[in-house]
Amino acid sequence: MTPKNNLTAVIAAALAATTGLVAAPALADHHMEKKADLPMVGGAAMYPTKTIVENAVNSQDHTTLVAAVKAAGLVEALSGPGPFTVFAPTNAAFAKLPAGTVETLVKPENKGTLTAVLTYHVVPGKVAAGQLIEMIKAGGGKAELKTLGGGILTARVEGGKVVLTDAKGGKATVTQADVFQSNGVIHVTDAVSLPG
Repeated sequence: MTPKNNLTAVIAAALAATTGLVAAPALADHHMEKKADLPMVGGAAMYPTKTIVENAVNSQDHTTLVAAVKAAGLVEALSGPGPFTVFAPTNAAFAKLPAGTVETLVKPENKGTLTAVLTYHVVPGKVAAGQLIEMIKAGGGKAELKTLGGGILTARVEGGKVVLTDAKGGKATVTQADVFQSNGVIHVTDAVSLPG
């Protein structure tokens, strides 16, 4: 089995274990929003009336993140009222990590490390892209964001895009901003940020 197939098997197993989190086909949406007017992430409409978790489970680009959130026991926290700003790495972002990293992190004995990595992607409060850019300008070209895990993500504008620098010097670019949820906002990123 190739590393990619191993990762897919781990994700599939984790998702199968997520009671109530595996996205079922929508029979009918009783929301007032028109699907055509909603932002799309991973092929799924993101409803502003749903929580971060309720929307994320439908994104085909975030199955690794959802499996990791479940393995860390953070579903309830991210379903709470918040508000939260989540910098959400895609499956491709997780695939950039060294081989075996995700499989190791989702093991029960590594729950503390996984929780630290995931909470490093969450900032308390609802920070829209425009607000973040204003914070960067006010900070002389950078904004330091204190994460839920207690670490700092440094945001800058590079090449017209918001780029986050983690404690290890790694960079993640926001590829889709301002996906508003009932309990916060998601900004999709192309890399996993790692705490120090």
